[in-house]
Amino acid sequence: MAKFDFWEGAETRAIQPYQANKVYLCPGCNRDIPKGLGHIVAVPPDAVDLRRHWHRGCWNNRKNRPPKG
Repeated sequence: MAKFDFWEGAETRAIQPYQANKVYLCPGCNRDIPKGLGHIVAVPPDAVDLRRHWHRGCWNNRKNRPPKG
């Protein structure tokens, strides 16, 4: 039986380092994404209020290591 991926089909956008003006908490590793670090913003298709900022590596590896918390 396949495991459900809440983030499957999420709309994603790459945030460039010059656009990263705030510190965010990555749900993949539960660590800060500091200002000035490029990352991914993901918006689940049925829950736009659950938009999250992810490290690129955490986003790419989310199927092997599910989000923390």
